[in-house]
Amino acid sequence: MNHLKEKYSIEKFSLSKVKYPEINFNDHPVCLSDETFRERKEKLLNAMNKNGIDLVFIYADREHGSNFEYVTGFVPRFEEALLALDSSGKSTLFLGNENLKLAKHSRLQSNVVHVPHFSLPNQPMENKKSFKDIIGDAIQFNGKCIGVVGWKVFTSKYEEDQQLFDVPYFIVDTLQKLAQENSARVTNSSEIFIGENSGIRTINNADEINYYEFGSSLASDCVLEALNHLEIGKTETELASFLSKFGQPHNVTTICATGDRFTNAVIYPRKKAVTLGDKFSITTGYKGGLASRAGYVVSKTDELPNNVQDYLEILAIPYYSAVVAWLENLKIGMTGGQLYNVIEQVLPKEKYNWHLNPGHFVSDEEWLSSPIYSQSSTILKSGMLFQIDIIPSVPNYGGASAETGIALADDSLRKEIEANYPQLWNRFIKRRNYIQQELHIQLHPEVLPLSDTVGYFRPYLLNKEEALLFHPNS
Repeated sequence: MNHLKEKYSIEKFSLSKVKYPEINFNDHPVCLSDETFRERKEKLLNAMNKNGIDLVFIYADREHGSNFEYVTGFVPRFEEALLALDSSGKSTLFLGNENLKLAKHSRLQSNVVHVPHFSLPNQPMENKKSFKDIIGDAIQFNGKCIGVVGWKVFTSKYEEDQQLFDVPYFIVDTLQKLAQENSARVTNSSEIFIGENSGIRTINNADEINYYEFGSSLASDCVLEALNHLEIGKTETELASFLSKFGQPHNVTTICATGDRFTNAVIYPRKKAVTLGDKFSITTGYKGGLASRAGYVVSKTDELPNNVQDYLEILAIPYYSAVVAWLENLKIGMTGGQLYNVIEQVLPKEKYNWHLNPGHFVSDEEWLSSPIYSQSSTILKSGMLFQIDIIPSVPNYGGASAETGIALADDSLRKEIEANYPQLWNRFIKRRNYIQQELHIQLHPEVLPLSDTVGYFRPYLLNKEEALLFHPNS
């Protein structure tokens, strides 16, 4: 792997004038097809059968509703909800006061049971049954293996951690009591949805790629527009106003921070003005991924604070070299462990202090799960959506970030996208051409950029004509 250090050595990168990526602002959110929802249900039933699960209860609330939404098409507003699906395909929705009206719009035909316990505090709870009786009267538990799906897989090395549940206690307690009374058993089954090796949500069809590309590209356009308005004296709140668009729901906390972050424990944009030499970071995200950038509010090196005049050589270029290595080496058939090793060789963890996975799945959530970790044997497959997520940390230096996403698509999937989603396909081709011709980053054919700023990084944020550029033949 030493050839990687040479191939992506910092001497092969420079801050150079680069053709500017366009902002498109696609204003047509995508609605998934009925066929996709039928396919999702079949994938879930097949996964249940493979894992010996007779019945699943899928939990949802506003923050943790993506597995539920995957099969119903909606998330509960304000309240909790459950979806029960048995191996025969019969489904039951358990909804609170304010979500009952959504049941008729569900993309999964289901019986509906009103559960006042899921409603907001002090709303009417004039039910004649206990929570346990409502669930027990609606669902047969006899002798079944029951899977509970929250939003997390516990990958701790400790065996007892494998059966933790990330679902409210009153729900888990009730399901366990009903199971015990009916010779059934309850297990954490989130892995069948998001497990990095075979989770049903980790592989996307052409319709889903089209759906998630909308949010990923929208996040990218928002961040680029905000950076284009970045000026000395502008406030975080002024710049953050560019990070929301078309009323679309965010899947990550918005970041727009100049200078030191988290002062007085504030994690949201403040009425704080940008000053020359500030560290700066900005992030927004929608379904399909986020876009993030970090650098310094300067136009040239001598405007940097005196103690970080070598920011490009010490952090920005080494980080960007890892981004380029990630993009050029990513391909179908490699393992997550192999991609992890690429980053470890180019940007050693011991020196650059990154500690999270250098890349992860994206979906409705910003972070679904990740197969990219040391010694991972998970094979990267067609239909997977990934986000670059390498976060170096060098003491006394501000950050560097060019986080964006891509899709992997084999020849068959690419042909399907080209035939059925020609506008999406044209965007993919345009982006690939820009990345390869303007940024000199060579992508495998299966790598489809989900936004216009993949691989584009301006570390000096007031210098809007220059970006880091790879010179592979130098």
